[in-house]
Amino acid sequence: MTTFAIAVDLGGTNLRIAAIDDKGKTLDKITTSTEVARGRDLVIDEMCAAIQEIVVKLRGAGELAGIGIGVPGIIEMQTGMLHESPNLPGWENYPVRDEIERRLKTTVVLENDANAAALGEKWLGAGATVDDMVMLTLGTGVGGGIVLNGKIWHGMTGMAGEPGHINVEPDGHPCNCGSRGCLEQIASATAIKRMATEAVASGNAPHMAQAMKASPEFSSKAIYDLAMQGDPQAQAIFQRVGNALGTVLADLVNIFNIPMYVIGGGVASAWEAFAPAMMEKVRKNSFVYRATAPATNTPGGNAQSGAGRASIITPALLGSDAGLIGAARLPMISNQTTSNQKTSS
Repeated sequence: MTTFAIAVDLGGTNLRIAAIDDKGKTLDKITTSTEVARGRDLVIDEMCAAIQEIVVKLRGAGELAGIGIGVPGIIEMQTGMLHESPNLPGWENYPVRDEIERRLKTTVVLENDANAAALGEKWLGAGATVDDMVMLTLGTGVGGGIVLNGKIWHGMTGMAGEPGHINVEPDGHPCNCGSRGCLEQIASATAIKRMATEAVASGNAPHMAQAMKASPEFSSKAIYDLAMQGDPQAQAIFQRVGNALGTVLADLVNIFNIPMYVIGGGVASAWEAFAPAMMEKVRKNSFVYRATAPATNTPGGNAQSGAGRASIITPALLGSDAGLIGAARLPMISNQTTSNQKTSS
């Protein structure tokens, strides 16, 4: 009989729910807006109603392994408490897991959304050939996840894997975490747009000024397009992004010495613009990388042949579905762990 899980990707703007089987096939999917301004209880109610709708629709189609939910923010893993989430205002110190379990009368596995994305890439994406990997997610902010022996490494309280708040420019732009010059303030989509706005304000970026005037929704994608067209100011921004990413990746390679480092999130689509500077910085700063670098480090490069012997740095493969796929994997792994514990006892 087919086993499937209900996966939820809860963002500040969109709520995506899917049924995904144990082979990674999507059986059903619902996408709606989150509308956090209407209050957390209403969002949770609508989420649970959508989950129940899918479960009823798939009744008889297989065995439900459980429900996995990816949530942006800092989660206390043991209690399922969401301590803080910049994308979900008003959800501070909110017992998300307990509230969902109370409504659905079933067990829920809660996870940070970047960790869920890392698990998704490990299962069906770029990391499918390795047991250990680190993922950086470059979106509105910069998140990350660490997978060791096929499982998310949470650290002491569930807060491990926050590369976005590694300092790369000591006197850099202030960060919401209280520090300055964090990776998030250089390599996120928000940071790229801010740096472009600063360049325009300086009067030294005429092409970006024209693009900004022409499009009220001027974005990091527009800056990438300018960089690929040869605009020197746009290229300088992505050079800075690459240097910052390379600095952090070099530290991660030196610390972990594991076979794969995956770059995901929307900004990863600008790989051509930032990767040359990133790889140059990694090679310069990490003696471990120099000793374990593959012959070529092309996107997706040598992941299978180099697994365990080379340090692969590669773009993610699953795009925006990584978090949803990883959320589905959560209850499957949880059930395997429980089964193994019962067998050993």
